[in-house]
Amino acid sequence: MAEDKNIAKDKKISGYGSGDVKTVMSVEDVAKEAAELSRNKPTRKDLLELTGNDEFLNIESLTAGYGAMDILHSIDLVVGKGQSICLIGPNGAGKSTILHSIYGFTNIRSGKIVADGKDVTRLKPNQKLSSAGIAYILQDNSVFPDMTVTENLLMGGYLMPNPAKAKAKADELLSRYDRLAKRRNQPARVLSGGERRLLEISRALMMEPNVLLVDEPSIGLEPKYIDMVFEILHELQHDLGKTIIMVEQNAKKGLDFADFGYVLVAGEIAMAGKGNDLLEDPHVGRLFLGG
Repeated sequence: MAEDKNIAKDKKISGYGSGDVKTVMSVEDVAKEAAELSRNKPTRKDLLELTGNDEFLNIESLTAGYGAMDILHSIDLVVGKGQSICLIGPNGAGKSTILHSIYGFTNIRSGKIVADGKDVTRLKPNQKLSSAGIAYILQDNSVFPDMTVTENLLMGGYLMPNPAKAKAKADELLSRYDRLAKRRNQPARVLSGGERRLLEISRALMMEPNVLLVDEPSIGLEPKYIDMVFEILHELQHDLGKTIIMVEQNAKKGLDFADFGYVLVAGEIAMAGKGNDLLEDPHVGRLFLGG
């Protein structure tokens, strides 16, 4: 079990890899076949064993949604410290809603969310960041285009009580990422798509979070920048010990990166397993990997 928990640090992420489409499936066919996966959905015990019984972030029987509509139905999710999960599934399955629920953007009807032994279910987003060490990296372009790179970073430290500490952290991050350091005094609008994503990731690191919620890191990026972003996420997990929960449109890329994958269907967990095992699963390949 220790071998399952400790993922090799020299795992490299490369290539875009969308697979070969051999069969054209309608949206209805995908939804129908995906629903079949739920017949043997994993138990909570299965999820715990998958992580080596490490419950650093733990979601238990969570039902949540927006307004009066429930999207997630009694969801369980477990991830250990320094581990990563990629959530995949059809459109509308509830993948991003899991991230939103962890961060406090949804209406939670029942269940609980525990991070590092602390019940964070009802905390507001700013409390999740400041007191629970949970940061959210949005899928949308969220940089402030007319602010400089440094000013954007300082916005990530707005909850810090000491401006000098925020500046020191921004300088540390700039020293880590030369691409940003070269443009530190330039407006963010001049950055490439990959550099903007790097700035968004760096801004999320200002408060030194333990958990990163990463929503569609590859969306809108050229393949060379996708590789760069995933290499950075790899370093954050394996070198800095960050716990990562990711939603990724490129299921092959996401599962290749992650320690574990969860397949969501209609707001429920239909499958869960090691990322490499799901990559080799014929049902997952047919429905989500293009071949």
